[in-house]
Amino acid sequence: MARVRDIPSSELPPDLAAIYERFAADYGPFRNQVAVFAHVPAALRHLMAMLMELREAKTLPKRYLEIAIIVVSKLNECHYCVAHHTPFLTVEGISPAGIDRILDYRDHPELDEVDRVVVEWAIAAWETPNRIRDALYQRLRAHFSEAQVVELALRTTLCGFFNRFNDALQIEEEQEAQARLAAAGG
Repeated sequence: MARVRDIPSSELPPDLAAIYERFAADYGPFRNQVAVFAHVPAALRHLMAMLMELREAKTLPKRYLEIAIIVVSKLNECHYCVAHHTPFLTVEGISPAGIDRILDYRDHPELDEVDRVVVEWAIAAWETPNRIRDALYQRLRAHFSEAQVVELALRTTLCGFFNRFNDALQIEEEQEAQARLAAAGG
């Protein structure tokens, strides 16, 4: 159970309840997280709506987004996010065993050149953002537009925020997320 009470959408104004329910229904099994975010209406209104808008825009291919999210979540040991995003990444073609060892990207048999640069970028963007080498950025730019690089940086670092938020407030994995993880072989 989270450190704060879950707020049901029925306690929110209609505009916020709509965002809450749309996020919980369409984005994935994140109802426990959105129920905590509901304590701060501006966060619910802007963060959840932004995540849905980014997903709809499809600027960044889902495989690379999920790789970055899993990498940062593993670095931060956020079990909530790893559990939620592992099934998304298995759909993108990486096995649960491959996801388990994604931080060992250099010789990872399931990762191609682009996947590897995304892993390397996510690690650098999270751990040493002020020391990312130009060579790594150029390798990333060889595969991604500027808009995609910006979104990758946004989603990578935002993931770290979500990791810390989830852990600080002890948000529990939803049963649906646990079931999806088990079905994915994780």
